[in-house]
Amino acid sequence: MNFETNKDVLDWYERQERSLTDEFIGAIPWNEVKNHPLDDKFIPVLLYMRDVETLTDMYHRELLRTPTGKDPYISKFMERWGVEEITHGEVLNRFLNEAGYETDDDWQNQVRRDVSTSYNATAYLMMLLTKMIGKKFTATHMTFGAIHEMEAALGYRRLMKLADHPVLTHIINGIIREESVHAQFYRSVARLELEKNEFSQKMARWIIERFWAPVGQGSLAKSRTEYAISVLFAEDEAIDGLEKTVTQRVRQLPGFDGITKITDVISDMAGHRPMEAEAA
Repeated sequence: MNFETNKDVLDWYERQERSLTDEFIGAIPWNEVKNHPLDDKFIPVLLYMRDVETLTDMYHRELLRTPTGKDPYISKFMERWGVEEITHGEVLNRFLNEAGYETDDDWQNQVRRDVSTSYNATAYLMMLLTKMIGKKFTATHMTFGAIHEMEAALGYRRLMKLADHPVLTHIINGIIREESVHAQFYRSVARLELEKNEFSQKMARWIIERFWAPVGQGSLAKSRTEYAISVLFAEDEAIDGLEKTVTQRVRQLPGFDGITKITDVISDMAGHRPMEAEAA
């Protein structure tokens, strides 16, 4: 798809139908969840994914305070994006409950309260930095968003395959459809913003090379990120999939040819040896 303006991307996005509608959620065979085994090792992964989705409203508020969030087309996208992501978290929480893992009624507020003060301080400093740089930082924001959405969709695909639970598979397929639409929006706007000037390209590349981390790390404990990655990406085929569906797509963005950051970080967390070591 070729878009010429951010408005074109938003117009496309608003034509996409939601997957996790009330009808979809109501038709999920919740009573069948306990009829199928779920390995306990996937519980922390599901909790991690639930919490990442739940914290979307925090990321949304942070972005609204920046020049990026004041772009009318990005802001309009994020209104629906925020609702969809929080719905993902709520559906995952209900699945956990139906599977026998009880959560507190106040779990969403608890997730928000557990965000570290260091994360909040870093987010505040980042907001000040983006205000100084202005709209040229939008390319960085959108590139980060694209990577996170693509990585999240792949993580869900990995969980779906490894858990092999029919009800969870049904739920995840719905989530992935929405995550893929989000990724297309972010990637399309990132391309448009990166194409505007070389400064935006260099800054986005520099920041991602030095500061990118898997989605959720920072707002959630690094140990939780490492556990989720180690479960989902332990197999070589998972890293191959990451390279093809995430890293290679990032390389197609202006200024990102040859980047290996995403594959390198996740490979390291998942316990894979560097390619040079394997060759030796």
